Amino acid sequence: MNRAAALPLHAGWPRLRRRISDLLVGRRGALLALLLVPPLLWLGVLYVGSLFALLANSVFQLDEFTGQVERTFTLKNFVDILAPANLDVILRTVGMAVMVTLACAAIGFPVAWYMARHTTGATKAACYLLVMLPLWSSYLVRIYAWKLLLAKEGAINWLLAKLHLGWLLEALLSLPLVGGPSLSFSALGTFVVFVYLWLPFMILPIQAAIERIPPSVIEASGDLGARGADTFRRVILPLALPGVVAGSIFTFSLTLGDYIVPGVIGDSTLYIGQVVYMQQGVAGNVPFAAAFSFVPIVVIGAYLWLARRMGAFDAL
Repeated sequence: MNRAAALPLHAGWPRLRRRISDLLVGRRGALLALLLVPPLLWLGVLYVGSLFALLANSVFQLDEFTGQVERTFTLKNFVDILAPANLDVILRTVGMAVMVTLACAAIGFPVAWYMARHTTGATKAACYLLVMLPLWSSYLVRIYAWKLLLAKEGAINWLLAKLHLGWLLEALLSLPLVGGPSLSFSALGTFVVFVYLWLPFMILPIQAAIERIPPSVIEASGDLGARGADTFRRVILPLALPGVVAGSIFTFSLTLGDYIVPGVIGDSTLYIGQVVYMQQGVAGNVPFAAAFSFVPIVVIGAYLWLARRMGAFDAL
């Protein structure tokens, strides 16, 4: 009896699918909405909703006596961000993000050019493998592996000593802004680890952008008498700029928000991510941490606006 009752329902599924298919045929907007509405709702609840919750906490204040959050409107947290110590943290973090982004672009562009123009088949697959291989291991494992490499007894110091370049390392570590007791406890070591971690995120977008440049355009530039440097500056770089900007968004934003690398490799100086991390929890100031979290958002928004004004997204 139950089997007989289930037959009409089972037989109705093909008819229902055909009716849905007939409704969607010729209605691309409806099909697109059906595909996009669920993930957009999910993104809106988790991401946009979290941002609004963050903004709500940033305008509250902390009772210094009880340690409880008082839900009364105040802009004190944003005023506290302008304190000299906090501005120093912001400038240090933005400066590190800029330097990491420039270094990744300088190292990644030649690698991306070689992958796009001088490799095919198995060689290109091997290059992709080498670029992405570090991403297959744990983020923390890579950081602590670099801490061992950068230590005074590590492989890098040993190699520099064998090459009689130990004096160069000592000179770098003696500089006030980048130095420290060793590479594993210095801003220079933090910079090196950041570049290593985010370099694949710069190489792959640039490589994809270079592959879209028609070879005939480069050949035409040479036929018109342009030298190699002129071709790179006036033809290759403008056409590859969207890839550079895409990669820089990754390297810049990831450096701005990271707090683990400065905590493991860096010295006693603080970065934005560390300040936010230290203020969360029972003993911290959650409203101030929420307000400080908006600094990377504002910085990234300003960077994207500037990149758009420069026409970096026109070729996307």
